[in-house]
Amino acid sequence: MTMHNWLLPEYIEDVLPAEAARIETLRRTLLDLFKVHGYQYVIPPMLEYMESLTTGAGHDLDLATFKVVDQLTGRLMGVRADMTPQAARIDAHLLNHQGITRLCYAGSVLRTQPDGLARSREPLQLGAELYGHAGVASDIEIQRLLINALHAIGIDQLHMDYSHVNVFGSLIEASQIDRNLEQALYVALQSKDASAVAALATGLDKATKEALIQLTTLHGDKAILQKAAEVLPATPSIRLALESLHQAGTALEAMGVKVSYDLSELRGYHYHSGVVFAAYAQGYKGPLALGGRYDEVGLAFGRARPATGFSIDLRGIVTALPSVKSTLAIYAPAVSDQTLIDKIEDLRASGHVVVQGLPDEAVDPNYGELSCDRKLVHYNSGWHVVSIDKN
Repeated sequence: MTMHNWLLPEYIEDVLPAEAARIETLRRTLLDLFKVHGYQYVIPPMLEYMESLTTGAGHDLDLATFKVVDQLTGRLMGVRADMTPQAARIDAHLLNHQGITRLCYAGSVLRTQPDGLARSREPLQLGAELYGHAGVASDIEIQRLLINALHAIGIDQLHMDYSHVNVFGSLIEASQIDRNLEQALYVALQSKDASAVAALATGLDKATKEALIQLTTLHGDKAILQKAAEVLPATPSIRLALESLHQAGTALEAMGVKVSYDLSELRGYHYHSGVVFAAYAQGYKGPLALGGRYDEVGLAFGRARPATGFSIDLRGIVTALPSVKSTLAIYAPAVSDQTLIDKIEDLRASGHVVVQGLPDEAVDPNYGELSCDRKLVHYNSGWHVVSIDKN
């Protein structure tokens, strides 16, 4: 059997020049946006011990993480599958601020299964996290930043879908439901299977059973919040959750964002602790960004801090964006002439891409491989930029 040593593993891909340039341009744009909003850039390591990467982050992240043995210590290490726990570790253990901390990051993560818009096992994750504030105001700040980030990428007509894990969580806690039944109900709610929820809840009190069944129907526009207030138990936890959803949704609607709610959507249930959200846009299959509140993750690092944030798979978004022409360059001949060198430096200082030929280089007459649409020619005692005749 012939082995092709240039082949990559499934769902692992090279990023070629045009797409790589676009990703890098947007990465810089978004990190600059985060910076002016007060978010400080951090670069966590690619590898960490497994306890640090997945403690408090849920079973799903453990399954998504590639694992290796550290040859120095013999301990199990993981290649990061999500940078959010790393940012929480930096906040709780390294920075150790007493007040609010705002962090942002951008880097590749590796996952055991393909994920996201690009269906890749190596997304480029870019995100922002806010630590030290437990109120809905910080949820709204992080969500507004997300909307501004997507606008900066060039994506409009956004739709934010909200849920709140404490609605389901409070029903579980009040009825002291065991872990196995909790997981079964969680799965049934994700598929909005009311009959399965009813069957699983047979042994529960009538009010809890009815509330769990109602969760499968509580999805739609803001009228759903009023319906939820009417049909769900009026516990302090549920009332606070619904009020938080109302405030966050109202703030995003003021930005021109379409808002919906789905109270049976429990994405990251074992990881998040409050409002969760997903951003969508017309023409894109799947969420552009995911986020929510996760107040307990820092506990694994010795200090639980209120936390909320979001992450974007920048590579997936760029893959889904309409294609654009790559930046074309100016070709300069392989001539050792100081006036030509000066001209090239002036053009580059002005932001133009200039590719200078090398001696004895075989150049395509149309300069297609060099992505050039103009060239420098010498006439009237100087060097001038002219269009390349493609005919």
